[in-house]
Amino acid sequence: MQRWTVLVFVLVFLFACEQQVEQQPSPRPEPIAIEDIRIGFSMDTLVEDRWIKDRDLFKEAVEALGAEVVIEAANGDDVLQVAQAETLIQSGIDVLVIVPHNAEATAAIVHKAHQAGIKVISYDRLVKNADIDLYVSFDNERVGELQAEAMLQAVPQGNYVFIGGAATDNNAHLLKRGAFRVLQPAIDAGDVRVIYDQWTEDWTPVNARDNMREALEINAHQVDAVIASNDATGGGVQEALAIYGLNGKVPIAGQDADLAGIRRIVAGEQLMTVYKPIRHLSQTAAQLAVMLARGEEVEISSYVNNGKKEVPSVLIEPIAVMRDTIDSTVIQDGYHSYDDVYGN
Repeated sequence: MQRWTVLVFVLVFLFACEQQVEQQPSPRPEPIAIEDIRIGFSMDTLVEDRWIKDRDLFKEAVEALGAEVVIEAANGDDVLQVAQAETLIQSGIDVLVIVPHNAEATAAIVHKAHQAGIKVISYDRLVKNADIDLYVSFDNERVGELQAEAMLQAVPQGNYVFIGGAATDNNAHLLKRGAFRVLQPAIDAGDVRVIYDQWTEDWTPVNARDNMREALEINAHQVDAVIASNDATGGGVQEALAIYGLNGKVPIAGQDADLAGIRRIVAGEQLMTVYKPIRHLSQTAAQLAVMLARGEEVEISSYVNNGKKEVPSVLIEPIAVMRDTIDSTVIQDGYHSYDDVYGN
């Protein structure tokens, strides 16, 4: 009997110890040393001047923090971007930062990264219908609002043409939403008539030029204002206007503050652009990527719905640039040099 009592006591003691072990939280793993962190950066394209700057500034920002970055660019090819991202994932990166070409197609990349235990940041453009960990961008609806506000001030009445970006890019939809939110009261009042509204495949100047030529031809050249989704498409618009002798006579609104766009503003061939301080964007994205890699908590106050979830987001305010504010914005920030803008 005494032997059974001892056995029961031992079993109860062992069970209590096991319960105590189970209840104690497991120790948190030590954060990765910064010098061991590898960030993958999957980019849609490097064709436009703006994205070359993003690549260089992001690389500079990551390396300044002491981490390593591996960069791939797909040149607008969805299949290639998925393949490049898979290679980055298999190489052992700690965080994947992605600029999607196709907002829907790149959801597969997010899924593959998460299967490998890798967190994903959507950079500038939002990946749709995916469990993105973080979205770092500009307030793209505000970009469209700034374009429309400037155009309405310059042309309060008349025939408007809207040259959108790529329909596959969520940013293009956000820009349009912001622009038409501002234009709608003037449209309702009959002051503004949107006589042409078309997306531009792959954001290319050639496709934008063709869209603009069509807009001019079907409306007997009676166009008073053009809102182009970025400066590259604005360049295509300007080419089309020049063909019909309208260069400098029809104001164009763009965005990205590309050097070509800024020079067109100086020459009187474009009304305005929207400057998105990408040094701030790239530095913010780099800092957040390192924090995610180290398992650190990121404080977020904004959320953007991507069709699957409310994505934690950091949104940076864009800046309208007119002829008289070039010096105090893009030149003062070092985005473009004085000589590059105005020549020697």
